[in-house]
Amino acid sequence: MTDLFLKVKTQQEQNLPFVLYSKPNANCIVGLFQNNDHLYFVEDFNEKGFVFAPFDGENYVFLPEEHLQIITEEFHFHEVPQQTSVFYEIDESAKINFENLVEKAVNHINSGYFQKVVLSRKESVTINNFEVETLFKNMLNIYPSAFKYCFFHPKIGMWMGATPEQLLKVKEFEIKTVALAGTKKNKGKEIVDWKQKEKDEQQFVTDFILENLKSYVSEEVVSSPYTVQAGNLLHIKTDISAKLNDKADLREVLKILHPTPAVCGYPKLTAKDFILENEGYDREYYSGFLGELNYNFQTGRSECSDLFVNLRCMKINTASADLYIGCGITKDSDPEKEFLETVNKSLTMKKILA
Repeated sequence: MTDLFLKVKTQQEQNLPFVLYSKPNANCIVGLFQNNDHLYFVEDFNEKGFVFAPFDGENYVFLPEEHLQIITEEFHFHEVPQQTSVFYEIDESAKINFENLVEKAVNHINSGYFQKVVLSRKESVTINNFEVETLFKNMLNIYPSAFKYCFFHPKIGMWMGATPEQLLKVKEFEIKTVALAGTKKNKGKEIVDWKQKEKDEQQFVTDFILENLKSYVSEEVVSSPYTVQAGNLLHIKTDISAKLNDKADLREVLKILHPTPAVCGYPKLTAKDFILENEGYDREYYSGFLGELNYNFQTGRSECSDLFVNLRCMKINTASADLYIGCGITKDSDPEKEFLETVNKSLTMKKILA
């Protein structure tokens, strides 16, 4: 066991907060270890540290740089044997409940309440002999292009994930974000045929970001939509970059972006109200965001933020894991197909647990 994972073990024994993470396509693991068990929160977005934010509310959990021991470690990728399939037994009750929820959402869309809403469900799976090192290394090998993390705080629990979606990247005045939506299973085809429903879903996200950021940024550059791979799934992605008019606007920009239409819907507030009233469970930190705030822990450079949407994630309990999975609903959504999309997405985390 390396120094990094020995420190993880010590931190767990002492019940102290920590986070491990590895950025997309990086061969470095960063470990941040808090020296007390206090629950800090972001106050003015000028702080330096690591943020872990929920889907709803503004109590953004924070590991402050001044209270952290930093350990970085190089990681060497190795080929993971490809499993032919991950066992999945359909929970008929969950299927019916989710399909009813989708049908209700489509009715609301057709009635003009909103154009899109992102619905999710929680699924619990049994885990045996849980070890942070094993699961984290599984994520590193299986999902190299994602942001991989394991976050623990005794007052909120342990979360792990491999998210494909950047929320915001900041370097002084320059910001970068993405519009990511639409989902297909990767069947290895060179040309991906996206249906109009999926193209519309992605365009909602792009339009929302550009419209709402215009008061705070200038020199916007927007790429054409393109297909990206995230594990066994494909998505449509648009890259957006701009310059902040004022560094103090970071807080306002984050309020605009979070939650994005990619995890909430459009118009955002109406869609969010529907989610909170109808999903029937608390998302907690699923579809929130996380990452470095005003500090790059590898380089020691300030005025750099690197934040990701908390997708493809799970909360680890004593002998089980809660998986969080969702999909975007538009007027053309088919309830059964949307449920099956959540099944496909659940396999992302199940591959790590297998």
